[in-house]
Amino acid sequence: MKFLLFMGCVVVSILAGISSSLFDPSLDEGWMSWKSFHKKQYNENNGNNRRIVWEKNMKYIAKHNLEHSMGKHTFTVGMNQFGDLTMKEFSQLLNKFSKKEARNATYKMFTAQENVELPPAVDWRPKGYVTAVKDQGQCGSCWAFSTTGVLEGQVFKKTGKLISLSEQYLMDCTRAAGNRGCNGGFKVQSLLFIKENGINSEQSYPYTAKDGDCKSNKNDIVATCKGVKIIPKDSEVDLAAAVATVGPISVSIDAEHRSFMLYKSGIFYEPRCSSVKLDHEVLAVGYGTENQKPYWIVKNSWGKSWGNEGYVHMAKDMDNNCGIATDGVYPEV
Repeated sequence: MKFLLFMGCVVVSILAGISSSLFDPSLDEGWMSWKSFHKKQYNENNGNNRRIVWEKNMKYIAKHNLEHSMGKHTFTVGMNQFGDLTMKEFSQLLNKFSKKEARNATYKMFTAQENVELPPAVDWRPKGYVTAVKDQGQCGSCWAFSTTGVLEGQVFKKTGKLISLSEQYLMDCTRAAGNRGCNGGFKVQSLLFIKENGINSEQSYPYTAKDGDCKSNKNDIVATCKGVKIIPKDSEVDLAAAVATVGPISVSIDAEHRSFMLYKSGIFYEPRCSSVKLDHEVLAVGYGTENQKPYWIVKNSWGKSWGNEGYVHMAKDMDNNCGIATDGVYPEV
């Protein structure tokens, strides 16, 4: 019996040694702090796998930021709530919107005004057009947040009232328009649905980050729109004109890169980005320059702990990097 107990202890010790050898001990404190801050809980096996992924992301961050200090990159990255996810897991969890949106004659094309000199910088946030950064959670509902964001800006422009609109309403009530809640949706179809049915406020129809049954009450409708306008495809010139003269614009981007997942500050430029294969919906709320390099001011829906207080500066006039000018849309109010 003593021998068996001894052997059992040896086996446990060996397994513990194997487990600990997988990890960098210098990162122990950081791992514990990160888990505590983000309230992460795992079982033993899953915890080991998450730790391995987290360490890989930490090493990527260290390497990228070292290269940034040497001038190789125009932006920094940092650990955030997505640090224990692989890129495949990250994309499957968050970056979902329906890429093949049906186009029909129910929208109009935006035309920039002739002979209008655009300002060198635009930011609609201090002018009251933009609600606080929201968090879609573990749900592929970016399309709903981009839709509410662009409508919130146009409602403010017309009424002077900034009303936070309900993403959950769009998730639950627009399935007939082809939307799939946490599994993706259409921004144009969503705006056309709002044209016919209106939309509730966030306060009357709060976000749950889960698919649910439609519980809309017509008495809670707070906004609508008259139609949809599309920005000419792939034109950053037209997108800039729209952002400067109309307000925040709903845009689609390629966000399926570790550099974007872990973005922290600076001007995001990803040479591997596609301008065709887009997987994430965001909101362009302005543009500006930093060290003579132009950028778009983009509001994300991953909470304030991501990026620069929930925002990212994306490279502007760099051959439509990440497809930011591929699919711009706004509602007529």
